[in-house]
Amino acid sequence: MGKILDEDLIYEILSVVEEIPEGKVASYGQIARLIGRDKNSRLVGKVLGMAEFYGKYPCHRVVNHAGRTAPGWREQKMLLEDEGVGFKANGCVDMKQHQWEE
Repeated sequence: MGKILDEDLIYEILSVVEEIPEGKVASYGQIARLIGRDKNSRLVGKVLGMAEFYGKYPCHRVVNHAGRTAPGWREQKMLLEDEGVGFKANGCVDMKQHQWEE
């Protein structure tokens, strides 16, 4: 993983993800800001891509800044809809309604 991505950082990211309430979403950048790494939203995405190896976390509640779900993960939209998250006509999460205010 290298020096940038260590176990402590992984669990720091995942602990923030764990706090996102049902029916809300957070952006990768929002999580990066919360851990004090404003410019590391891609790092957050990388960690979430391997989160299954660290336990069960609600990674489906993380979208990009515009509300777009992860490419290639069709179940994400369904999981969010099951929690009451609304989507706009363009297929993106309605961030004004559903973004987590930490």
